[in-house]
Amino acid sequence: MSDASRWMIALAFISLPTIAYGGQFLLSILKRQKGTEKITAIQRDYFRAGHAHAGVLVILSIIGQLVLDFSLFNETLVWAMRIGLFVAPLLISGGFFGGAPTTADGKPGALVKLIPIGAVVMSVSTLGVGLSLLISI
Repeated sequence: MSDASRWMIALAFISLPTIAYGGQFLLSILKRQKGTEKITAIQRDYFRAGHAHAGVLVILSIIGQLVLDFSLFNETLVWAMRIGLFVAPLLISGGFFGGAPTTADGKPGALVKLIPIGAVVMSVSTLGVGLSLLISI
């Protein structure tokens, strides 16, 4: 494992307790515990989506960091993909959590705009990881 992978994977693992806390929060909502009575069904759905995306995408990010050790691309492109793999889960899950509607009309919050940005970053990064194993630049 390269030092770059080691550092990026360490950061990903350090972020995992926030996902665990999100899971505990989501579970309290699903159990309708005290203090969660005002959370609407659509907010619950946003929180559920944010939690699920965070967990899956962080695992994908960790795998991608290891795969990038075998990349044929130059270091600059590899680092761009490493950072993209790390940032995309934050953008996507942050968009779901921060974009959960807080008004009675059910319109999502402004942070919902982070979801498509994160999706583009993740798509470019994962496509780059795959191509980096095949193409030498």
